[in-house]
Amino acid sequence: MILTQIANPAFRSRIWARPTSCRSFWGWLNAVFNRVDYERIKDFGPDRAASEWLLRCGAKVRYQGFDKWQHDYNGLPSGPLGKYKIQAIDATDSCIMYSGFDYLDGLKHLEEIKLCKCIYIEDACLERISKTDTLQESLRRLEIISCGNVSDKGIIALHSLRNLEYLFLSDLPGIRQKELTVELLQKDKPSLNLELDLD
Repeated sequence: MILTQIANPAFRSRIWARPTSCRSFWGWLNAVFNRVDYERIKDFGPDRAASEWLLRCGAKVRYQGFDKWQHDYNGLPSGPLGKYKIQAIDATDSCIMYSGFDYLDGLKHLEEIKLCKCIYIEDACLERISKTDTLQESLRRLEIISCGNVSDKGIIALHSLRNLEYLFLSDLPGIRQKELTVELLQKDKPSLNLELDLD
């Protein structure tokens, strides 16, 4: 019944005529996708639960020992618990948000994160990444691209990532003090390979 309605152009035009209510609906749905299921983490392990969260939100994951990116929620690999460890996350165009970041807590093998065009990523998210004990140890590469809610404060917080080797920053209009931010980061992490594409 609902599919028949959606296929009807008159119905679609009524929906698109109310952009505010559409935004509210998608915001609500994205918040639901980011709700943390602590029982699932406990029962299935942090890597499986985080994989489900990330794919539900439109991100991709790559597992340790594999070259292929996993992007299909229904195609998540089965097997013994703990067999598939997340090594990389590509969150391009995804709806991940701060409320879901508890899923990152148990990821001990996560080396790379790409945050590109993530409308819900903000300074608090980067601060949360930098305060996550497992990520302080494991994270090696981080890319932050076209995330309009990220400012100098969030970037500076990344100094806590002890083993970060590469940081790429591009198209971040919220960064107002580029020189000072870079100076503070490199003072704390002189061996960091910092690549910038900022105006």
